[in-house]
Amino acid sequence: MTTPTPSPASIVGDPRDAFHAQSWAVIGAGAIGLSVARRLAEAGRSVTVYERDGFVGGQAAGFEVEPGVWLERFYHHVFRSDRIVRRTYEELGLAEGLSWTHPLTATLLDGKIAQLDSPISLLRFRGLPLSARLRMGATLAALRLIPRGGLLEGRAAGPWLRRWMGRASYDRIWRPLFEGKFGAAAEEIALPWFWARVHDRTSALGYPRGGFRPLYEGLAERVRGAGGTVRLNTAVESVERTDNGYSVRARGASGIETQRHDAVISTLPPRLTADLASELPDSWRARYATVPAQTAHCLILALDRSLTDTYWLNVNDAGYPFLVVVEHTNMRAPSEYGGRRIVYLGSYRDPADPMLSLSADQLVDAFAPHLARINPTFDKSWITDRWLFAVRDAQPIVGTDFRDRIPPFETPLPGLYVATIGQVYPHDRGQNYAVGLGERLAAQLLK
Repeated sequence: MTTPTPSPASIVGDPRDAFHAQSWAVIGAGAIGLSVARRLAEAGRSVTVYERDGFVGGQAAGFEVEPGVWLERFYHHVFRSDRIVRRTYEELGLAEGLSWTHPLTATLLDGKIAQLDSPISLLRFRGLPLSARLRMGATLAALRLIPRGGLLEGRAAGPWLRRWMGRASYDRIWRPLFEGKFGAAAEEIALPWFWARVHDRTSALGYPRGGFRPLYEGLAERVRGAGGTVRLNTAVESVERTDNGYSVRARGASGIETQRHDAVISTLPPRLTADLASELPDSWRARYATVPAQTAHCLILALDRSLTDTYWLNVNDAGYPFLVVVEHTNMRAPSEYGGRRIVYLGSYRDPADPMLSLSADQLVDAFAPHLARINPTFDKSWITDRWLFAVRDAQPIVGTDFRDRIPPFETPLPGLYVATIGQVYPHDRGQNYAVGLGERLAAQLLK
């Protein structure tokens, strides 16, 4: 893939100067931003991280469910195969806090909850005829044997899975999940993305004591310890080129401030980067800043008793207003949360979905009848607290043309770089690949 080359008259300075930049601005203190900032700072570069929120961690950030007890705003765990994030825990001296379990993953189909998280459970699964189960198992095994997702590029997952798994397996098990995550674009999703979900994941799941907050606080401390700065509650409003670098205009607690940097890395979605950098050419915007994306939407409930005995429940039956029920305290002990049971009700929604305008209390009223379908004894009186979170641009629509719409690190503006979650494709968005992406960019810039 090539990046459109601006005319010499439009370039301020030599593009190679960015590689020798000493002062870097990093926009966003999530996994990508903190990882690239850490490596640049440890290499002796001057780094300032700008974060509009009052905390680090991005989409993996947490909140206090009670004083001193933290929980992620969106459900998170790591897999045994997540070598990069496991290595990061070791480097930060936090590895002892990361524990591993094999919690139950199940599917709600035909009103019944059935385990479906291993070859053995697939063979025992009664929601499909035996022939369909065998065919689906063989197809998943074949995908695991394919070494690179790029070998499947150009194919849509839906038609391919229907062909090899059979219509029954696809329509009952996979199509509801594709539609729940990608909506009307379900039939357009690229097969390499599905390959990565099958190829990368393990049944063993890891979760750290105290949540993921110490990981991101640790990364931020590494940045500061190497001489960098992490500015929270500071929203970047514009990035403009100057004769000797970039002027970053940001709004913080003391008002609007402007600071000069040699180079800038934006870890925001391309749509937002385009809003900040007005000089990005229309050709770049049309290709990279217009990829549609779903909004992550999550209602979290604290209950005084368990809803199910399942950690992860895919909701395949029609009519439910959420895609997944993640009962966090079926992986972690309820005693870590004051004896309460923690349940995430997660979904991905089109940014125009009217459900996004509802309050937490309104969603509780809308969701309660469906929770009673899952557990007929459920009553709203079980709920002791509720929290609601949503974030735009959380899940790009990874269609068959997605690879051609992934921006390279370099933009047409010398010294302006982008590092965004879509660049981990074909892998699914996740902390492991986000940390790896930040480190890969830093290594490239430091060569």
